[in-house]
Amino acid sequence: MPMTLAALALALFAADHHHAAGHDHHPGVAAGLEALAAGVSEDRLRSDVDTLVGFGTRHTLSSQDDPERGIGAAWAWSEAQFEALGLETMRVCDEVTGRRIPEPVRVCNVVAIQRGTERPDQMILLTGHIDSRVSDVMDAVSDAPGANDDGSGTAGVLEAARVLSRHKFPATIVYAHLTGEEQGLFGGRILAAHARANGWQVIANLNNDIIGNSCGSDGHCEPDVVRLFSEGPRRQGYDAGLMAAQHRLGGENDAPSRGLSRYVDALAEWLPGIGLDVRPIWRTDRWGRGGDHIEMLAAGYPAVRFTVGVEDYDHQHQDLRTEDGTFYGDVAAEMDFAYLARVTALNVATAAALASAPPPPSGVEAEGAVSTDTTLRWEAASGADHYKIVWRRTDASQWGADHRRVDADSCTDGQCEVVLDGVRVDDWIFGVASASADHHYSPAVAAVPGGQYAPLEERAE
Repeated sequence: MPMTLAALALALFAADHHHAAGHDHHPGVAAGLEALAAGVSEDRLRSDVDTLVGFGTRHTLSSQDDPERGIGAAWAWSEAQFEALGLETMRVCDEVTGRRIPEPVRVCNVVAIQRGTERPDQMILLTGHIDSRVSDVMDAVSDAPGANDDGSGTAGVLEAARVLSRHKFPATIVYAHLTGEEQGLFGGRILAAHARANGWQVIANLNNDIIGNSCGSDGHCEPDVVRLFSEGPRRQGYDAGLMAAQHRLGGENDAPSRGLSRYVDALAEWLPGIGLDVRPIWRTDRWGRGGDHIEMLAAGYPAVRFTVGVEDYDHQHQDLRTEDGTFYGDVAAEMDFAYLARVTALNVATAAALASAPPPPSGVEAEGAVSTDTTLRWEAASGADHYKIVWRRTDASQWGADHRRVDADSCTDGQCEVVLDGVRVDDWIFGVASASADHHYSPAVAAVPGGQYAPLEERAE
């Protein structure tokens, strides 16, 4: 039976930056988040990865009917795990073809939903892809253990569900094991289409893909670093109009996913007990490569990718073999499960913080041309008790220490406004975050073209 966080005395709070954001730090807040994250079990993660490897291959084109081997067996196991937690569980499927799927095939995502108590349409998505591959991306027969790529992300999402489903949150948390990533990011595309069709208000997609090793194939190790990839100019809706507006007013570094990246980076610094340094990578994904979050971005949803600090290329996308004394293959023995537990713990803390906060405000705009003052306007957010105004220099990576609180009851007819006297609009990027009465903060929405968290078409409507 889920328990409220209040019953466990866990006051959840999300800061834009521990040292610089200017949030009020309440006693026990960090300890509460870290206590929640401490529920992650390294042993359970290891057991789940071993189970996934035991299906032989989870290639998207492998058997959907064999009860012991192939993608169908993996789907059934995934469903059973989520159902055992009492979550609303379903398969979200579509029949697809593509360059790596020459004949039509049914591709399914296993999705579990933990409904929010106050704002059930506000969604926080945790994803990882359950399919695997070997050297030949079309080889659906050979053993493809996929321990790290992406058994690690699959296990991490499931473990996050085990921890978070014991509690209640105002917003909804969605856990999804996606299929078809290796064949063309189909899982992310199918989930994004389902979200749009069902009117989900996606606040964030935390995508986990290759999160279970700490050393690379060259022996270089990064045991305390997780990389976080985020897009700059937003992909969705990046037409000539948005390009022109950003060219004049800025915003190329303030897409919602970039704001989400800042939020996670700050949260990790604020929670040193998790023991991870977030290294923001200001690219959509690794050089010339991709993951399912790209399809979420294409649909207009804020999305980031968690991945290891350094990849081990000998132990991903490889046939199982030994050559010249070097073993190749994506097996559990090459993973670092203590590291995987910490990345999962950061996901747990981030999802809990986001699900406890009001949604980011919409319609955030700045005005102040030819003026010594700056005026910010935005639309009131459901569940917001107050708002925090932040700003930073245009060349700064994080929000600065200067901030202003605006109480929600000062807004009129759902419209909010604040004037920053003596702050010139030319020199700063401005943002607005929503906050609950218990000081749970949303990510700050930048007052720039393309900065809004809702998909652009919806915003236009």
